[in-house]
Amino acid sequence: MLVAGVDDAGRGCVIGPLVIAGILMQEEDLHKLVKLGVKDSKLLSPYRREQLELEIKQIAQKHTIVKLPPAEIDEVVLKGRKLHRLNWLEAKAMAKVIERLRPEKAYVDASDILEKRFGEDVKRNISFDVEIVSEHKADQKYPIVSAASVIAKVERDREIELLRQRHGDFGSGYPSDPKTIVFLQQILQKYGEYPDFVRKSWKPAKKALIENEKAQTKLM
Repeated sequence: MLVAGVDDAGRGCVIGPLVIAGILMQEEDLHKLVKLGVKDSKLLSPYRREQLELEIKQIAQKHTIVKLPPAEIDEVVLKGRKLHRLNWLEAKAMAKVIERLRPEKAYVDASDILEKRFGEDVKRNISFDVEIVSEHKADQKYPIVSAASVIAKVERDREIELLRQRHGDFGSGYPSDPKTIVFLQQILQKYGEYPDFVRKSWKPAKKALIENEKAQTKLM
């Protein structure tokens, strides 16, 4: 049986794309991933992730990546309730990954609080018959999803590094990072608006924009 694993990286980040990765393997070869020592990418060092990425790609039959840029995320999030809209967008992106891989069974890391609903949203966007296993923490339960999480994380780290080289050190890019928040404030003070690599719909970005507008009003 051909099985796929799908996971994301950068979902909560205020800077950079949301990356969805998937890998395809024969079910009887999944033990090779265990032998490699794959696990949830968050539990691995950056160096080990990069090593594993190469090894995973060598033993997988196929892999693919879908990137959702900030502008696409903003467009969907601003239309309605943030979590529901983002879940729908991510389910669509995961479906695109599965369409490319064409497995008989696909394991996905559920983003929705309701695992079954997320799996149904994914399946609704797929044109062929495939069994979807949608679970929370799938990247910790299933090696094939762990492997997908590694590929997604490494690819997103590359994107973030390119942005750092062009625009300076903005920290992790997550709202919980003070350096990221300072960067958002500084870029607004300098240009008066956000560049295209910032998710403008995220609450910290909107808050920094309001504070900047208030500061500019006081100066007038």
